Amino acid sequence: MVSIFTKIIRGDIPSYKIHENNNNLAFLDINPIVKGHVLVVPKKEESYIFDLEKEIYLDLWSFAKEISIAMKKVIHCERIAVVVAGFDVPHTHIHLIPVNNMSEINFESDKLLFTDDEFRQIMKLIKSAI
Repeated sequence: MVSIFTKIIRGDIPSYKIHENNNNLAFLDINPIVKGHVLVVPKKEESYIFDLEKEIYLDLWSFAKEISIAMKKVIHCERIAVVVAGFDVPHTHIHLIPVNNMSEINFESDKLLFTDDEFRQIMKLIKSAI
């Protein structure tokens, strides 16, 4: 079964794309735990991150670093936290989460709600720093 992320990669489902290259895509999480919560996914559908081929795995992390550097430039935060759990969608994904403390990394907290315009503003802000 094709994952929701593959549908986003194909353009079948709209998203707030931050950046992409031949192998990876970064887009805003539509159920963010903090403002600026970004997902980084490989275009190759693989459920478990450690099952990725070495080159794809290394490229994914390099891409995630590029995105996190841009995020840190434009979103006020102490760090960009990295979380890889992989339980919610069977497609490898890295959560990049702007945080000021550990308590902000709580996937069980209520998700933030943003309007389409607010998501677009956040997307444009991060894109401007790449």
